Amino acid sequence: MKKLLLIPALLTLFVSYSQEDRVITTAVPFLTIAADARAAGMGDMGVATSVDAFSQQWNPAKFAFAERKMGIGLSYTPYLESIITDISLLNGNFYSKINDRSAFAVSLRYFTLGEIELRQFANDPGTLAKPNELALDGSYSLKLSPTFSMAVGARFISSNLKLPETGDVDSQAANSLAVDVAGFYRSNEIAYNSFDGRWRLGFNLSNLGGKIKYDEGGQENFLPTNLKFGAGFDFIFDADNVLGLHTEFNKLLVPTPQDFDGDGDVDSEDNDQYQDITFFDGLFKSFGDAPDGFSEELKEFTWGLGAEYKYQDAFMVRTGLFNESEEKGSRKFLTLGAGFKFKSAQVDLSYLFSTSQVRNPLENTLRFSVTFNLGQEFVND
Repeated sequence: MKKLLLIPALLTLFVSYSQEDRVITTAVPFLTIAADARAAGMGDMGVATSVDAFSQQWNPAKFAFAERKMGIGLSYTPYLESIITDISLLNGNFYSKINDRSAFAVSLRYFTLGEIELRQFANDPGTLAKPNELALDGSYSLKLSPTFSMAVGARFISSNLKLPETGDVDSQAANSLAVDVAGFYRSNEIAYNSFDGRWRLGFNLSNLGGKIKYDEGGQENFLPTNLKFGAGFDFIFDADNVLGLHTEFNKLLVPTPQDFDGDGDVDSEDNDQYQDITFFDGLFKSFGDAPDGFSEELKEFTWGLGAEYKYQDAFMVRTGLFNESEEKGSRKFLTLGAGFKFKSAQVDLSYLFSTSQVRNPLENTLRFSVTFNLGQEFVND
């Protein structure tokens, strides 16, 4: 069991590992954690990789290119496992093809902070709380051409970090709605001199929605609205050997905290002015509000590289690299992953090595996913 002081510490770890004043933080940051082992094994990327049952988080437009009638995906991600054993992210996904051109999907992400013991003073017998957060998603994807699809998604978000009420503070669970808009391009197989190849491009504008707040009359918090885009290429050497290389870029579409009054410090008055920015204004301000100009805007992009080698579509080896500016959170890590497929079932594993001076809460953590691909096969070429 843990004490109350762990709550703010854990919430800080979710969003950044830096003490810089201009690190962008948001509510419900669990939405940005890679929830499946395949994407995690490639450096937390999936916007332009091949379709799988976990595409809902990364790019739901990929479901229109699914090669089986339906798929089910389940995953488990321990969090801060080296110091706490009951914090984890659980993820369940289901998709179904409606016809050759369209598909729908639903998913649930559930983040639990475990059991926390709360005390007002040393001799207080204490009360137990089980704070948690969840996101329930639905999406519809449609091929607009043989090589391009788009999708729209809706998300219900609930962040139940409510603690037993003290004094006159009226704490409550925070709920919100958000939408996603995504696109995916998948070329036909192209014959080159010594191999065949296939291009993929994708984007996902996710978590578009208004602010949420936990306390009646308290401050509102931005959702982690995010722009994700990337590209990939498959080297198809023969029927048994395929190597996919991928790259991906991300930017939070949330305004940058800054010194509005010019007193040399980001204080409570600056925070009040920051909170007055609406979601819609913040969406557009996020592309040009960094105090140090364009050079700082570029630092607000994260980027990653990933690779996946498949042998006979039965054994997969993966690796990836993720980088974030030291001034904007300092998340830097390498990942390794593997997958094993037997008939309609696939098991994936991933492992993360932090390369930052600041410790990553997911390092030395083994993540698991299992996928079931069922029903009729579809040919997308």
